[in-house]
Amino acid sequence: MLLPAKTEVARCLRSYRAWERAMLACPGDRAVRATFEDCGYTLCVLMGKRCAREAADAAEQYLRGGSESRVRRGRSKRKRKNGMARVAAPVPVPHLAAER
Repeated sequence: MLLPAKTEVARCLRSYRAWERAMLACPGDRAVRATFEDCGYTLCVLMGKRCAREAADAAEQYLRGGSESRVRRGRSKRKRKNGMARVAAPVPVPHLAAER
């Protein structure tokens, strides 16, 4: 599977966070909201997620390069034991203190 360039993911994530702050400051501004949603869509495409929040979390995890640094594109990893397929348990993504 091809992984997105980390520099592009970092740039897109910074842009997403900046427009998120602008949208929260001026929720009635349609131009700000549209640009925020465009950034979220781009992040979703890069990270292979359907939700912008999930895409942002996946981007942060990918950029951290932790033990689970590969981007999952919707398919669960299956492990075979005795010919039976088992679905691996999802790995929780830690949240930053500012997001709580």
